[in-house]
Amino acid sequence: MSTTTASNGTKAGEFLKMDVVVGEKVIEGKTKIVSTIKNQPDLVLVHSKDRITAGDGAKSHVMEGKAEISTKTAATIFGILKRAGIKSHFIGQHSATDFIARHCHMIPIEFVTRRVATGSFLKRNAGVKEGFRFNPPKLEYFYKDDANHDPQWCAEQILEAQMNCAGVTIGQTELDIMSKTTVAVFEILERLWKTRDCALIDMKIEFGIDVTTKEVILADIIDSDSWRLWPSGDRRLMKDKQVYRDMAEVTAEGLQTVMKNFTWIADQLQLIDAEPVGRVVVLMGSTADKETGEKIKETCNKLGVNCHIRVTSAHKGTDATLKILADYEGDGVATVLVAVAGRSNGLGPVLSGNATFPVINCPPLKAEWGPQDVWSSLRMPSGLGCSTVISAEAAALNAAQILALNDHMVWMRLRASQLNTWVDLRLADKKITGN
Repeated sequence: MSTTTASNGTKAGEFLKMDVVVGEKVIEGKTKIVSTIKNQPDLVLVHSKDRITAGDGAKSHVMEGKAEISTKTAATIFGILKRAGIKSHFIGQHSATDFIARHCHMIPIEFVTRRVATGSFLKRNAGVKEGFRFNPPKLEYFYKDDANHDPQWCAEQILEAQMNCAGVTIGQTELDIMSKTTVAVFEILERLWKTRDCALIDMKIEFGIDVTTKEVILADIIDSDSWRLWPSGDRRLMKDKQVYRDMAEVTAEGLQTVMKNFTWIADQLQLIDAEPVGRVVVLMGSTADKETGEKIKETCNKLGVNCHIRVTSAHKGTDATLKILADYEGDGVATVLVAVAGRSNGLGPVLSGNATFPVINCPPLKAEWGPQDVWSSLRMPSGLGCSTVISAEAAALNAAQILALNDHMVWMRLRASQLNTWVDLRLADKKITGN
């Protein structure tokens, strides 16, 4: 038993401020130990080892410093996924080699997503050439069984096994949620690595059932043992564990090369900006439009998108409108403008005619004169390209999707939001049908 105190924060390199008294060992694997935390039955401590393995443990070596790098990588990845909106067991980093997580009963299935055909896939699928690209990503399942080399399973085998984890039987709903989440997580991390000119080739993740809430959540660890990563999409530049797998003879020099690769990956992750950089500017024709403007801002805030609200009338104060526009154009920040103006909407067309920013009309329509008023937003003079939506939430989402073209964090949050909506609907259906 040990007692330690972490400092502060939840990002990699910053430790949680929490007194931890390590309790009983839950499980010990080849590269990590999971232990209970006394007086915190819903939490566990995940400790990484200085060990690297391959071939279901047939190849195994001590690699000094790996535990710290693995924990740093996992904390960074889980932290970014958390900010994107993906649910996982991760709470925060506790020390250089430990992180705190929600206590889960692990589901013994590895969920593997592939963008490019390589490695074991080629051995199992004769005739497929290396480099074949899967669109959408290909999803595979492997049952965790070292003695039988983690055999590939189909969905029907998983369902027929009727695994019971923390009192939850793994049925169609649980499998669907894990499958959908696996692809979403892969696409999010693929997009993340693209910002560093790295191609995420394939990845494995695992899930567990939270022993307290009974939710299916992303669990275990995501580090350089979890993926194939090729800088510039070039297999010869691989930075992942495949370098270790390919070694006919493992030497101290070879292990040092692997360690340098893993350190490079951890360092690259620190250079990724995990906060949105664009913004949405809502321009209202008057304070009477405030309710619509605030709804747009609320949706933007949920996606982590910075949103400004201004009041200006293109009819009554054209010079002031153009001055506001010039101020935003002058600072070089990617911006989407949303024009909220009732009655005769001159605001959207004036903005669109004088700006290169995208402009979205969101007229606050009312029962009286609403059908007539909307035409001032729909019927534009030639040469203007502003779009029109009549829902505040839709206007915010449309603006976020435009920003997501060049902002990976907004893209991730949109992708996670879509996943979470899908999961909520799937769970609601299960509650009704029992399946």
